[in-house]
Amino acid sequence: MLWDLFLTFFMIGFVSFGGGYAMIPLIQEEVVTRHQWMSVQDFTDVIAVAGMSPGPIATNSAIFIGYEQMGISGAIFSVLGMILPSLMIILAIGSVFYKIQKSVMMKSAFYGLRSIITGLIIYAAVMFAINNGLVSSISWHSVSLLLIFVLSLLALIRYRIHPVYVILLSGIVGAAIYG
Repeated sequence: MLWDLFLTFFMIGFVSFGGGYAMIPLIQEEVVTRHQWMSVQDFTDVIAVAGMSPGPIATNSAIFIGYEQMGISGAIFSVLGMILPSLMIILAIGSVFYKIQKSVMMKSAFYGLRSIITGLIIYAAVMFAINNGLVSSISWHSVSLLLIFVLSLLALIRYRIHPVYVILLSGIVGAAIYG
């Protein structure tokens, strides 16, 4: 089981790009669907706690999932599996990147990755909304959630309001509407 945890998170760490939130769909596929180590609800809870904990969400989720499966040794094997690919890739590419950083092909490749990373993050958010029953059909509840989202996004992008204020205001609005 320890080897399975290590290999699973090693593979996730090796093939994932775009940071922890972009890794969530792949982690969910492996943990919930393929290995069935957790239910969707348990996985959602792990991601919620991992997101609120200090540090990268993917690493935190690997720690929580490994600990849930095999205790401290499971957490250690999972986190090593998650971070070793990044360390190996950084060491290998870092020595070469300095020489090719001005290449048009390299700049184009990184530019092309932006859209898929954004898509993976949006996919993770939509899947969490569906799995938690926040969005199942068009109703007053789902429309109000969408409205809060759109207004929050508008406040952040167009009016450049600090994210802390947007979070606080969204919480107050949510409490007023749903409380």
